[in-house]
Amino acid sequence: MRRAVVDLTSLRPIWSIPPTSVSVIREAFGNGWEVVAVSEPTASDGDGAGGTAAAVQAAAGAEVYVGWGVSADVIRAAGEKLRWVHTAAAGVGGSITPELRSGGAVITNSRVVLGEPIADWVVAAIGFCASAFHVVVAAQNERRWAKAELTSLNTPVRELRDLNVGIVGAGGIGQAVAKRCRALGMYVSAIRRDPARRRPQGIRWVGGPGDLLEMARQSDVLVIAAPHTVETYRIVDESVLAMLPDGAYVINVARGALLDEDALLVHLNNGHLAGAVLDVFAKEPLAEDHPFWSHPRILVTPHVSGVSHRFWEREMELIVDNIGRYLQGKRLRNLVNLTTGY
Repeated sequence: MRRAVVDLTSLRPIWSIPPTSVSVIREAFGNGWEVVAVSEPTASDGDGAGGTAAAVQAAAGAEVYVGWGVSADVIRAAGEKLRWVHTAAAGVGGSITPELRSGGAVITNSRVVLGEPIADWVVAAIGFCASAFHVVVAAQNERRWAKAELTSLNTPVRELRDLNVGIVGAGGIGQAVAKRCRALGMYVSAIRRDPARRRPQGIRWVGGPGDLLEMARQSDVLVIAAPHTVETYRIVDESVLAMLPDGAYVINVARGALLDEDALLVHLNNGHLAGAVLDVFAKEPLAEDHPFWSHPRILVTPHVSGVSHRFWEREMELIVDNIGRYLQGKRLRNLVNLTTGY
């Protein structure tokens, strides 16, 4: 019997696979396959973990592994038979280990699945910024009627159609953000590793990494949505933040490692930047004494921009479609390039 392991029981209820979905996966593989569902909960935060003792035991001799990331221990347990790994996470940095690189397996991720709710979250964050809700929240905490501040000639309130939005990363998440922003009248530009590829819908200008400073110079809102790789570590650094226009905002839904958090604080404290909405951080959970918690112009959310009750609907469509492709020897969707890391 060929073996597939489903290791999608999560410590977070919203990310834990429904029993009915396990049955759908078994049916998709069909006769000749033993589908082992791991019931021991695993960590699904960030890139996931995918390596409980139960998962390692189940992975022995497995050809397919479907989980929240994949650990080196799981890959070693599966051995030479492992051909395909799928992660229900969008990020794969924690899964691209020497063991995965040296083995013969391919890995697919869920970047498009998570793109829809994350893009909704980003649009909500842009609305928060444009409506100067950071001023409103601070005033409410102080029981202060801030009407004079919000109705002055220097009001921080902006119409969405007057905003230039720059997106760092034009993958599945970045493209979903761009589509929504353009529909609301915003001018959208983006940078990506290969700017020569066909320009995605909703993006008027696309540049390469070397164009980041120029894009920042024109961005009222800078959205960080790129994968975490060696090349993108702290890609939004002091020089990029300094180039943003006065009163600009920073939104991060990628990974905390892409943003120089100390430099961000400097530019917020000196009045250059108007605010930031952050869902990801260099170290998670955010420490209780971190200055982000009490900063009047930072909105902190606990890495939840991808939360959606429709996640399993989309995730199962991807998994089942890829199972069919795998069994027929066709190219899989959402293949990850082990060299680029996404």
